[in-house]
Amino acid sequence: MASSNKPPISCTLTTGNFKDRIAWIGELTRDALRGYQQQGLVLDLRYAPESADRVREMVRKEQQCCAFLTFEMHEEPDEIRLKITAPAEARETAALLFEQFVAFAPTRPVLGCCGSEGTCGQWPR
Repeated sequence: MASSNKPPISCTLTTGNFKDRIAWIGELTRDALRGYQQQGLVLDLRYAPESADRVREMVRKEQQCCAFLTFEMHEEPDEIRLKITAPAEARETAALLFEQFVAFAPTRPVLGCCGSEGTCGQWPR
């Protein structure tokens, strides 16, 4: 039987460290998240440009404990864009995996930008 080099779909943080990380991500979200959109296995996040160092730090930390997620960051003059992609094996739990990144968003839209409830978040800048 061939072994797979894919990392397990689970966070490697201990309970205490996980709680601290969620609180830290929540603070970043409240301070700097401008909008988000989830479509299937992809979560697109938009942050204020002054949060670039904190977003880079979050990506670095999350890559260590959640190696199964793929992070793609783009820095633009007016915003930081971060795309997080979950593997196909996580299809049923993707919304739960992504919740930590948007749970403390400044507002929770009733209808998202694409008109579908609960799949994307947009609010005025």
